[in-house]
Amino acid sequence: MQIGPLIGSGRTADVFAINDAWVLRRYRDGRDASAEASVMSYLFNRGYPVPRVAPNAGSELTMERLHGQTMVEALQQGTISPQEAGAILARLLHRLHALPARTSTDPADRVLHLDLHPDNVILTAAEPMVIDWSNTTEGAPALDWGISALILAEVAVGLRMEALEPRTILVSLLSHVEHSIDLTRALAIRSANPTLGEGEKQLLQEAAALVKSLHPQSATCRPACS
Repeated sequence: MQIGPLIGSGRTADVFAINDAWVLRRYRDGRDASAEASVMSYLFNRGYPVPRVAPNAGSELTMERLHGQTMVEALQQGTISPQEAGAILARLLHRLHALPARTSTDPADRVLHLDLHPDNVILTAAEPMVIDWSNTTEGAPALDWGISALILAEVAVGLRMEALEPRTILVSLLSHVEHSIDLTRALAIRSANPTLGEGEKQLLQEAAALVKSLHPQSATCRPACS
């Protein structure tokens, strides 16, 4: 298989074009992507908006090439509003957590993305699609909400990308959840994330305080909440 040009890069992986229909996602540290591919296939077969993946995943993940803007690009160009962005993220979380877990025997567990934010949503002509399932696991939905809220809050308190109005996106996201969110575990996971710089980690407590101020239930959420 001939690999084409680099078309995207994240903190841990690069994406290369294969052709107009497929791309290859390669981790820079050579990690195995098989588990990620299995989760994506499971969700795709149940109608969740993820790219179709080829069955030969190993250290490289071959998947459907999506055509459209990332949510970040759409926000920058004014294609969608911050309120709409928050609502889309909320719908994607609700839709994900409506599906049963793939492997867990706990009926309360669901598939979790654990990195759902505007840069990991592609706005295709058909519908918003969720990418980058490298952090996926199974557990209580409250943790997924906590991670997404905390990531948005980090951007808001870090005074980066002000034009995207991350606080407005966060407020919109939280307006669509009525249950508690697991901010305690979300904070622990983000603090242990090796891809975050020291400056980013220093903002976590301030970001957590912002989420608590906007969604007081998050202050008392236990890991088992859903």
